[in-house]
Amino acid sequence: MTGALQRQPRLLSIEGGEGAGKSTVLRALREALVADGFEVVSTREPGGTPLAERIRDLLLDPTHEAAAPETELLLMFAARAQHVREIVLPALQRGAWVISDRFTDSSYAYQGTARGLDAGFIAELERRVVGIEPGLTLLLDIGVAHGRERTRGRDLLGGSSPDRIERERDDFFERVRAGFLARATQHPQRIRVIDASPSAEHVAGAAVAALDEYRKRVP
Repeated sequence: MTGALQRQPRLLSIEGGEGAGKSTVLRALREALVADGFEVVSTREPGGTPLAERIRDLLLDPTHEAAAPETELLLMFAARAQHVREIVLPALQRGAWVISDRFTDSSYAYQGTARGLDAGFIAELERRVVGIEPGLTLLLDIGVAHGRERTRGRDLLGGSSPDRIERERDDFFERVRAGFLARATQHPQRIRVIDASPSAEHVAGAAVAALDEYRKRVP
């Protein structure tokens, strides 16, 4: 794909650091849209298709060889390209809403700001490989210490162990948070920042309210 990014009004993305509550918000948004009679496709990045899920495993499994920052970025975009073509675009073309747990903003925050890769290179990949951007992005913002505490509790309850990225140090996640907030400043018309520190129910309610407000402006 070449040219300017095409904004997709019915594509919603949910962004944020670890422990921000993206899964809970995704469910709330999905329920709100389904209740109004819409088809909704819920998906995630990296992943969403069988091939993209295999790339996800390569990226996140801590038993694998650690990926260089450039390798990590390119694998993320390989998964994203497959995801967009196989899941996102077909759903949008038939009039469905698509809600994605992470999208390209995560690459700017994680591989760009946190890993130190050039934002211009990421933008070129986004333009050539992805070609679209969400109509609305909800950025769930939470302090790193608070978010990490939530993920530790979740891992203990679920019996799971942290993936490769979740094992990064706090300073890495501070850079991720700064990267997301910088993106919100750069794209205020698209990215809505929501305080994710209150209860999950409160955050989900704020997200649904933001969606309701957005829907007044789109078809």
